[in-house]
Amino acid sequence: MRVGIVGVGVTPFRPTTPEFSWKELMYDGAQRSYADAGIDPRSDVGSFITCAEDYYEGFGIFDEFTPDQLGAVLRPMHTVGGDGIQGLANAVMQIRSGLADVVVVESHSKASDILTFTGIVAHGLDPIWNKPLGGHPNYVAGLEMDAFLRGSGNRSEDCAAVVAANRQTALLNPIAAYGARVTKEQAAKSPALWAPLRQLDASTLADGCVVLVVAGEAAARKMRSEPVWIEGIGWASDSPSLETRDWVAPAYATLAAEMAYRLAKVRDPARSFDLAEVDDKFSYKELQHLEALRLARKGHAGKMARSGDLAAGGKLPTNVSGGSLGCGNVLEASGLHRVAEAALQLRGEAGRLQLDGVRRAVVQSWRGLPSASGGVAVLGVGR
Repeated sequence: MRVGIVGVGVTPFRPTTPEFSWKELMYDGAQRSYADAGIDPRSDVGSFITCAEDYYEGFGIFDEFTPDQLGAVLRPMHTVGGDGIQGLANAVMQIRSGLADVVVVESHSKASDILTFTGIVAHGLDPIWNKPLGGHPNYVAGLEMDAFLRGSGNRSEDCAAVVAANRQTALLNPIAAYGARVTKEQAAKSPALWAPLRQLDASTLADGCVVLVVAGEAAARKMRSEPVWIEGIGWASDSPSLETRDWVAPAYATLAAEMAYRLAKVRDPARSFDLAEVDDKFSYKELQHLEALRLARKGHAGKMARSGDLAAGGKLPTNVSGGSLGCGNVLEASGLHRVAEAALQLRGEAGRLQLDGVRRAVVQSWRGLPSASGGVAVLGVGR
């Protein structure tokens, strides 16, 4: 059974949203998605999924607090303690197993309400070996960036090119929080954090919500919008230990891609896609993930960034939405945001960001520090 995305709802991302509670953000995203699909959640949806981390929310058993604003009162409601693509995978499995015909997937960030974000991330480090070292947890990103650049042959100036491209592209995205005319030189000379990581290499937190309506083929054909088919989807986690994971080629991305490619029958990833939306919570991660997904040969992702191959008119347009660097880091909603942007491109509804001839896209997510967990989805239309 084919499964398609038939409703997309994305709220504007902002550094802070004091005028909205997290419930109102979720309601806003849900209403946009339901209007797009042309459905009433109280009668047309069989299951609801929210992707959330209790530490970010400030309380446990988060799904008990989500039904009202999604229209899911007294309906099947599930929480995925992970990234939005992992929640989307759950939706696909529920539909293909016959549990529901239509599933709603929600994820959001109300990061401006989090008073101790750095402490929460540090709390995820190994309590015996890593956490007692203290310091800001982003030092892990600095170490990984150094290991990746040394091991792959990419260069720090390539990362600066990613920063400049994504921040400038985000100026065209109406939902983006951090679009700016940043140059490669400015990125390369921004304040040093943990060498070689610099201030502009790291994405900035934002508030926002993404809601998708997902349906089996029979139900999808009845919806208002053209379905974007989920041709393949995969997820994986690498070692939780910093000392035993590969810092050059992330196994979570490689394994998730292999699963998604197998389901979608993708044999040559570098020649199979018109668009890529990959995680870029740190600039080097975009290059690292492109190589892990076999969209670029080892050591060549940076060359693609320098030559313009990743730009809107390049060989493989990548993160033309602005990514997390330009739009903002929306925590567990980051992966779902990547999916939403790709779906809009495939539907020809990406506005000023729209590319010509987009028929197939690959989307990838990473949960962020200190995790080694993420997902990959292959999306297409007209197949």
